[in-house]
Amino acid sequence: QLQAYGGGLVQAGGSLRLVCAASGLRFSSYGLGWFRQAPGKEREFVATINRSGDTTAYADSMKGRFTISRDNAKNTMYLQMNSLKPEDTGVYYCAARTLMVASTTPQRYKYWGPGTLVTVSS
Repeated sequence: QLQAYGGGLVQAGGSLRLVCAASGLRFSSYGLGWFRQAPGKEREFVATINRSGDTTAYADSMKGRFTISRDNAKNTMYLQMNSLKPEDTGVYYCAARTLMVASTTPQRYKYWGPGTLVTVSS
C-alpha cells in the first residue's frame, strides 16, 4: 500500500514537501507518480518518475517549481513543491504502476494512496 503525507496549509510563495511511503510493494521495480485533484475538478497529472529515478516528467504548470524524487532503499517517494500558488490547492495522491517506466496517465497506475490535502492561501 501507499501512504502520502506532508500536506497542510501554506501561504502563496511557500513550500511543502510531500512524502509517499510504500509497504508490501515491489517499490523499487515500479514507475511512480503524483497526481492531484482540486475541488470540483478531475484528477490531473503532476509528476512522474521511473524505477531508477533518472527519468522524470512534469505537468507544464509545475515545471521549475516541483521536483519529484525517490529513495528505493527507503521505499519512499518525494515531491518538493516550491513557489506554491493558490491554484495548487487540492488533494495530492501518490501512485505506483507495475512497470518500471514513468507515465502521465492515471489509468496506467495500479496502486493508489489515500491522498494528502494541500491548501495554498493567497
